[in-house]
Amino acid sequence: MTTPTQPLKIAILGAGVAGAVLAHRLSQQPGIELLCLERVGADDHSEAGTGLNVGPNALKALECLDPALAAEVRSASLPWARWTTQLADGTPLFDLPLSEVADNPGIRIRWSELYRVLREAAGSAVRYGCTVTHVGRDPADATRSVVEWTENGQALRQDGIDLLVGCDGRYSQVRQAFSGAPEPRHIGVAILRALVEDTSGGLVDDYGQWFNGAHRLLAFRVKPHHVYIAATFPVEPGAPVRPEWNTEAVMRATWQPTSGQPLSPAMQWLLDALCSQLADSHWARMQESPVRFAEADAGVLYLGDAAHGMAPTLGQGATQALEDACAAAMIIERELAAGRCAPTAWLPLIAAARTERLRFAMDLSVAATDTMLEGADPVAGAQWKTEAPFLADLSRLFREVSLGQEPATTAGASA
Repeated sequence: MTTPTQPLKIAILGAGVAGAVLAHRLSQQPGIELLCLERVGADDHSEAGTGLNVGPNALKALECLDPALAAEVRSASLPWARWTTQLADGTPLFDLPLSEVADNPGIRIRWSELYRVLREAAGSAVRYGCTVTHVGRDPADATRSVVEWTENGQALRQDGIDLLVGCDGRYSQVRQAFSGAPEPRHIGVAILRALVEDTSGGLVDDYGQWFNGAHRLLAFRVKPHHVYIAATFPVEPGAPVRPEWNTEAVMRATWQPTSGQPLSPAMQWLLDALCSQLADSHWARMQESPVRFAEADAGVLYLGDAAHGMAPTLGQGATQALEDACAAAMIIERELAAGRCAPTAWLPLIAAARTERLRFAMDLSVAATDTMLEGADPVAGAQWKTEAPFLADLSRLFREVSLGQEPATTAGASA
């Protein structure tokens, strides 16, 4: 391997999903002076208290990059192997074994556990309790960048950064500094999330959805003994969440089956559990932001939500962040091994590997949100998701990954 004569200065802002994976890999590369700053404390995952499902494609990407880390993630999670959809009264609409559209299962995991596993792998490469106070171009060299932050009460600065990686989320401070805050596109859905103790007695396990008109409950079990629940309400794009939605009376009225039949046992347990947690639940509005991976003239890279905030409908938010990190790490490692040590030359390679893939994942996620929009028919929405075109797209999403090399596909997978 050829290493640069002077260490390359690489700074990663944010040690979430993408940032922690990239920090872990780059910390092992010679010739790199790595700085990774994370705002929360080393053991503080309180802001990641709910659960998520991670698609099979993310596990495939992580396996390509780092089999040992992929094994650690799997051991901290439960497999996502099935997707079912019912009406609130229990009428079945959709039952898909993921083995029909994927080469391997996805996972179900608490956000906090995923962060723990990825941050432990990154080890001392991450500096915690850091508040970034300024980020921008280096006044001495506009092709490089500078970061200022406070840590343990001390003001610190790193200038002359050859590659600045923004992994700092949907409201990225890095992206705002270099290209302005992206204009979000609201999807027309508000989502309420909660994590509850699993007292269901087996009524809830793998990825399930229950509909009453356009209103959906999604739920699945996660380790150690919890159930993640997400409720959705149609909302006019850009409109605020209505306070009355977060009341037990409205929640229970909303989920009374339009069929006139009683709630199914699983749905009754989910509704009771959700209503008991309303005071601690978190609301958000589904939205996406334009894809942007790099500022080539400044040596700036964006990964995860900083590059592409997206609708969570198919579990592709954290999934695509993992794909991003794996692609960036593999491309950078390959270029360094070949003696190509100019970060500005890496950026178009990463953007080329990821941009088309992200737009496909984002478009499919929004299309699959149709059952949650005002006036939606969940029966018709479930029906088209059992037909060949959608299943082919889902197979493409789950089986293919885009890491800047030959696609990791299985023979017969849809192109």
